[in-house]
Amino acid sequence: MQNKNHELNVYTTLQIGNFHTNNCEDFFINEKISTNDYVIAVLDGCTMGKESTFAAMLFGKILRKIAKNKFYAELITKELIPIKQQLKDVLSELFEEAKVIKNRLGLEKEELLSTLILGIVNTTTLNAEFLTVGDGLIYVDGQSSHFEQDDKPDYLGYHLHANFENWYADQMQFLSISSFKDLSICTDGIYTFKNFSNKNKQLSEAEIIAYLLTDKNDIIYPDFLALKIRQLQTELNHILTDDLAIIRLISSVFPPFH
Repeated sequence: MQNKNHELNVYTTLQIGNFHTNNCEDFFINEKISTNDYVIAVLDGCTMGKESTFAAMLFGKILRKIAKNKFYAELITKELIPIKQQLKDVLSELFEEAKVIKNRLGLEKEELLSTLILGIVNTTTLNAEFLTVGDGLIYVDGQSSHFEQDDKPDYLGYHLHANFENWYADQMQFLSISSFKDLSICTDGIYTFKNFSNKNKQLSEAEIIAYLLTDKNDIIYPDFLALKIRQLQTELNHILTDDLAIIRLISSVFPPFH
């Protein structure tokens, strides 16, 4: 992402946890939605659901399609839409498209269980608007916003029969961000690093978060986050046990790359 005012580096990683041997159940997207805005999202499929990787991938691919369509539409109309309204519009389209696919494929509720952290980021102002459906972490300039639901996330798939406006009005896990320098969104796998070789040297959740989402060592490498996760395992004996998706956006550090 780049414009005349800001440079914004985008780092991403998708990791399968040690306890998952077949498929990674997490997913992420980072897609341009207008000239100065991006849609970013991390998703986590429910292990107890059916084909748990399916829902996260499905919702992610629907979101990618929505973003591309809106980007092309904005090139034609030149209409500037506030990011808070864009967030609602994207969710509304996701809701309706998922409902159509559910009906066409005869999918059961248990096949559509995925958490979602969805955000619209403006690259001119470095403002962002987020909604978390379920659990996960949003981390901004050293401050954590933990969304936890006692391992019983209120998945989007539970509500596809409902009226979108009524569902949206009931949501409480919104977050507005202004002028960030370092912003990350993560699935709840970030809480699952374990030191099985020496429990006395187990790092705290805060230490793990700081290592991955604050520390900038090795930031010159595009696979910066994957490298840090390998270092946690090989140098600090901390194994990632659950799947993990991270998107980290850092402003004005080095020239941007994709």
